[in-house]
Amino acid sequence: MTEFHVRTSKRVEALNITGQVMNAAKGHPGKILHVYTPHTTCAITINENADPDVMRDIIEALDRMVPAGHPYRHREGNSDAHIKAVLVGASVSIPLSGDTPGLGTWQGVFLMEFDGPRERRVQVTVA
Repeated sequence: MTEFHVRTSKRVEALNITGQVMNAAKGHPGKILHVYTPHTTCAITINENADPDVMRDIIEALDRMVPAGHPYRHREGNSDAHIKAVLVGASVSIPLSGDTPGLGTWQGVFLMEFDGPRERRVQVTVA
């Protein structure tokens, strides 16, 4: 397993971590690449990396579905972040060709921050 750290700068944002994920896979040939974050208020996803408006639209849609201002029971005030992280998920798996992730032409790997700014860990495993 390889681990890298990502520093987020906003409460909610999508950070393209495709380059870091590809670097973590280099020199580790296998069949599958697993990308995981061990946090409960951020997530990992794959989506379009060509047009940044796509990720902005996703963030806005999640905000409409799970509003921050709802009267949640969790006292820390970040229940919306926990719920969004559950909806998006903590990990993705990507097929490998040697040590190259088999992402589509327009695909990128993103860390979705829902409770920042924070320093986040991302773990990459090749099997």
